[in-house]
Amino acid sequence: MGKNNSGTRRIQPILWISTLYFAMGVPFVTINAVSGIMYKDMGVSDSQITFWTALILFSWTLKPLWSPFLEIYKTKKFFVVFTQFAIGILFALVALSLPMHDFFKYSIALFAVVAFCGATHDVVADGTYIGFLTNKEQAKYIGWQGAFYNLAKIISSGALVYFAGVLEKTKGVTHAWMIIMVIYALLFFLLAVYHYFILPKENKEFKELQTAGNVRKELWEVISSFFTKKKILWCILFIILYRFAEGFAIKIAPLFFKAPRTSGGLGLSTSDIGLVYGTYGSAAFILGSVLAGYFISARGLRRSLIWLCSAFNIPFVVYALLAYYQPADLLPVGIAVVVEYFGYGFGFVGLMLYMMQQIAPGKHKTAHYAFATGIMNLGVMIPGMFSGMISDWIGYKMFFIWVLIATIPAFLATLFVPFPHPENQKEQQINS
Repeated sequence: MGKNNSGTRRIQPILWISTLYFAMGVPFVTINAVSGIMYKDMGVSDSQITFWTALILFSWTLKPLWSPFLEIYKTKKFFVVFTQFAIGILFALVALSLPMHDFFKYSIALFAVVAFCGATHDVVADGTYIGFLTNKEQAKYIGWQGAFYNLAKIISSGALVYFAGVLEKTKGVTHAWMIIMVIYALLFFLLAVYHYFILPKENKEFKELQTAGNVRKELWEVISSFFTKKKILWCILFIILYRFAEGFAIKIAPLFFKAPRTSGGLGLSTSDIGLVYGTYGSAAFILGSVLAGYFISARGLRRSLIWLCSAFNIPFVVYALLAYYQPADLLPVGIAVVVEYFGYGFGFVGLMLYMMQQIAPGKHKTAHYAFATGIMNLGVMIPGMFSGMISDWIGYKMFFIWVLIATIPAFLATLFVPFPHPENQKEQQINS
């Protein structure tokens, strides 16, 4: 832990890593997956849902452009608390927009602002993780980091979607989702208060010596130094292709679950979808994330990466099987989600650790990690934007066959990915 912050000596990192990465995951998951179920319930078409909910994820790609401002002004703790409070207000406004006639236009605009705040939160949250933990501690907690980031997926896509389905039966679709958005708002208000008291805070003396005039020079230095890193183009290709197939699958899977069987879907209710994700998937995902951390720690990232890539991409075959057989029973769907979520949890942490230890190191580690994660999200966003149009064109069965074909570049990129930094380098403190 950082020498410059005695607070991190008194507070166990897991107490803020868990909640910080849970808070990081919620906006992305809500926009990328949950909003799609909500809009599907409210009669919006698949192609419109996938295009717009994917497009507004662009903030997560552009976030490096404002990351230098976050390095110069205030502290990372300040921006964490500020963005969480802002996200709470925005979710409350989304709730108020849903009864309107043009609800899609207004709510998607508000979600776009949520995406901007969420992307900003990502930068400072990752900066806190990198800045207050050594390389050894980063590897130790990477599984827990991934588990709690994706626990947001379980809670949002599982428990809250299930609750929305229950509420729909008594409150109607619109009021049910209004209540869910209010729950999100209250959650972020509570997280903001909690992190105000528990997050470590870096020394800001050096920030006070800098002014707005430094930002342009700082931004150019950050960008130029990132793209001149050793073997950076190969690294970028890897982080884009690793999640390429996921970009297609993650947008369509919940819509496929909800679509009527006559249209090639599974005809599940909103509650069924929440139950499948929240009950069957939760334990499998968390177990996969935690085990991956220990697996990498024991074998090293280089020797582990192809196994992690396999675990991440091969389980997409379950969606092709579900589309082909269209089981009427919920149990096979639950088993499929368990397989996919375990693999997702196991494989995802390898990509995050690669970016953290092979791309981010250097003077601008926080901004460069933001660059890496932003580029990674571009690899998810672009296929997600067109997933609805493709599935409408070729149908769910052929679409999930296409997803499997789309995993091939990930394996090729993983086999040849460079490691610019040795894994056994001497441990050192990494301070902000």
